[in-house]
Amino acid sequence: MKIVFFYHSLVSDWNHGNAHFLRGLVRELVRQGHTVRCYEELGGWSLSNLVKQEGDMAVGAIDEFRRTYPEVDVRFYQRDSTLQTFLREELTGADIVLIHEWNEPELVNAVLALKQKLGFRALLHDTHHRAYTSAHEILRFNLHLFDGVLAFGDAIRKIYSEGFGIPNSWTFHEAADTTVFAPIRSEKTADVVWIGNWGDEERTRELMRFLVEPALALPDRKFVVHGVRYPDAGRKTLEQAGIEFRGYIPNLTTPLVYAQSALALHIPRRQYANGLSGIPTIRVFEVLACGATLVCAPWSDAEDLFRSGIDYALVADQDEMIGEIEHLLKDEAARKQIAQSGLETIRKRHTCAHRATQLTEICEELGR
Repeated sequence: MKIVFFYHSLVSDWNHGNAHFLRGLVRELVRQGHTVRCYEELGGWSLSNLVKQEGDMAVGAIDEFRRTYPEVDVRFYQRDSTLQTFLREELTGADIVLIHEWNEPELVNAVLALKQKLGFRALLHDTHHRAYTSAHEILRFNLHLFDGVLAFGDAIRKIYSEGFGIPNSWTFHEAADTTVFAPIRSEKTADVVWIGNWGDEERTRELMRFLVEPALALPDRKFVVHGVRYPDAGRKTLEQAGIEFRGYIPNLTTPLVYAQSALALHIPRRQYANGLSGIPTIRVFEVLACGATLVCAPWSDAEDLFRSGIDYALVADQDEMIGEIEHLLKDEAARKQIAQSGLETIRKRHTCAHRATQLTEICEELGR
């Protein structure tokens, strides 16, 4: 099949956790023999901010992406007078077009307008909570023209099928690219690491309870944080808690960071701990694929993707987080057992190769 992707970015991972899964998915589809092309807007938000905010590190991150994923064919478009001609030329001969929900409505609806003439099928790929928290944004798309929706959790899938009336929808979880995210042997230089963005006050309370307060309670332990979009007040809070803030980290560097840390934390945004239970986001897949020991703030694995208490440690509140960090830092055997179990589950169920096969099956179903 000739498969076309329109995603916010594959080149940049700045404030864009989906980049990991999307890159790995494209790689596996190519390995399965499909022709895949990827399109992102020239001057897109993530790539522009990467270059603007990170300077020389941005150049290194982009170069490393190119070296690691030479098979990922990324082409750029502009939303100007050239767009219509560009789309007609590039989409001719396509079988399936996947469109990320972070694209602008102008682009999405322009692609959908060509469906009947060019004969391709179109799928919306939703990897965010906006269908739940900002439905009006999603309704700017001509949803009735899609042939179906790929939703990264069943709670999101139900919104499309039951709320938006989309007849074809599939739960299409993210997964780990195990060709890149894998265990690395390294000396431990940190006790606890959290990789994530402060981001729009969607988990400020959670960060205080499950990151800052544990660091204050365990002053002899080294806590490290990587991420972007931290306000001055947030960075000052980390500093006062004795947490080392290291800023942006290229996604392809995170396996080494996890290898150098005794424990990794997962602190979901409150949407994924409440109304969208069951959606773990990409960080869980990343940590477990790297063979790291994961401790999770409250979330409900409603879809049984993992084995709670076996593949990762789950705490109910702030005091449990402090106690679990203390316990695991003292018990290397327990850390290794949890890490090995999580890695086993990833390799059995949650690799990008698994998802590429699932997507191929969905496309074949649409073809029939």
